[in-house]
Amino acid sequence: MRMNNMLHFTENHRYCVYRDFSLSPVDDKMLGLIYQPMVGALAIAFYRLLAEQVPIDQVGYSAVEQQRGLFLTMGLEPGDKGRACLIEQASKLEAVGLLQTSRLYIPDSDDYLYEYELQAPLSPAEFFRTQHLTLLLRDKIGKFAVLSLRERFFRMEPGDMYGLTYNKENISVPFYEIFELNAHSIDYELEQAIAETSIARQPGLKAVEEEAAINYADIILRFPRESINRAYVEKLRFDPEGMGVVNYVAHKYDLSVQDLSRLLDEDGVFDPVSGNLLLDELQHKANLHFRQGKRRREEREVAFAKVVSLRGEELKGSEAVHAQEEVAVQMEYYVEVPPQFQSKCDVHQYNMMLRNEPYTRLLKTFFPGAVPDNLLDIFEKIDLNYKLPGEVINVLIHYLMSLLTSGGEQRINRNFVDAIASNMLLKQIDTYEKAVQYIRDQAKVKDKAAASSAAAAGGRGRAYGSRGGKPKPDIPIVQSTGAEQAVSEEEFAELLKMAEQMKASKKKG
Repeated sequence: MRMNNMLHFTENHRYCVYRDFSLSPVDDKMLGLIYQPMVGALAIAFYRLLAEQVPIDQVGYSAVEQQRGLFLTMGLEPGDKGRACLIEQASKLEAVGLLQTSRLYIPDSDDYLYEYELQAPLSPAEFFRTQHLTLLLRDKIGKFAVLSLRERFFRMEPGDMYGLTYNKENISVPFYEIFELNAHSIDYELEQAIAETSIARQPGLKAVEEEAAINYADIILRFPRESINRAYVEKLRFDPEGMGVVNYVAHKYDLSVQDLSRLLDEDGVFDPVSGNLLLDELQHKANLHFRQGKRRREEREVAFAKVVSLRGEELKGSEAVHAQEEVAVQMEYYVEVPPQFQSKCDVHQYNMMLRNEPYTRLLKTFFPGAVPDNLLDIFEKIDLNYKLPGEVINVLIHYLMSLLTSGGEQRINRNFVDAIASNMLLKQIDTYEKAVQYIRDQAKVKDKAAASSAAAAGGRGRAYGSRGGKPKPDIPIVQSTGAEQAVSEEEFAELLKMAEQMKASKKKG
């Protein structure tokens, strides 16, 4: 617990506890035999006291109370010594991964509210696989005591099973072979009720699930004090939505904290009137930085290959994670896994990737090396100019790649992709579900056109191959029908190309 001013942490401040697990007998044994020698009995007592604030048969939040009760129950005097002692015990628990402490600022009362989020103790197998915790326990109690404790948590396999590992066969039945979900009838009332009754975590107090997430402290420490945008960046401290936008852009374009700080220092990133972060402008500048960095990496790799005759592996930047939660995909909108992904992921993982990953990262998965610049240019235009949502762009990428792998002779060029994107804009394809339905409709149109052309070719072949008199070829007659036929992407691209040629010829004339 980082505390610079002791007046910000007193017995008069309020607190609450969050716990989303229950302590099992194995957890109790881990706390007593493993964690207690590392952090001390007082810290473990503080952990158990916090765990009891939430009813043992429930999970979630405790009531908001003053910290005076914690001081009195722990036998600490409500003064400087007691505060320092409680901070020390909380810090020990945080260091070994049992606790995460957050502080919420309340503007109305100009005060702080503390949240103690408890973490479950590691299982015996996970603990002894964690090197720094095992070494800490060894420093506290010695090597032989660690080995003795490890034996007390594990039961060896029976003698009849010893040495039969290589003959072990997994005969378990997966979920979808036994149960079949009715994905066509979606119970929106049930989903809404579950969403409304779920525990809503405070955005600023939520535990960081992934270490790569960028927080406000990382940005403000590297941001210049004399910058004009300094006041706008300082407002991000109490703006969870703005920090979510920052993390989303950083994750999408592989930005480090230093790169992000430089981008936030540029002109036009913040609205001068409201001080809000402008997503489109930040994305534009981040995309330019992303492309320049990609070009510099390629130049460095070429130079390195000339010197040592070996191409170095592409350097991977720190992957920032957007603060938005992953969105599940309904099974009725699943798309098939391309052949190049069938050995890497299943249908559920692939559809989750299409629904939640940015298009820049999705393109990297299709290309083992660097993504071609012309493809990046095409989808950059669709993203920044056409404003198509990210999940729609991902479905478009999946559709284009499926055309290439299906054995057709279709080439992916700018006009062809622009034709599909324009068609999506005209039909207002703005969700993942609409995009999947769109590519399914296009596939039906292609199949119908292929079947009709094959039938026509077969009819002409039979007519010319008959033994009778001289066959007469069928003359196609244009028939007027009330229903309009759908235009495929290839035809739409050809029409655009013809229109451009006619326009150019007129200008020359």
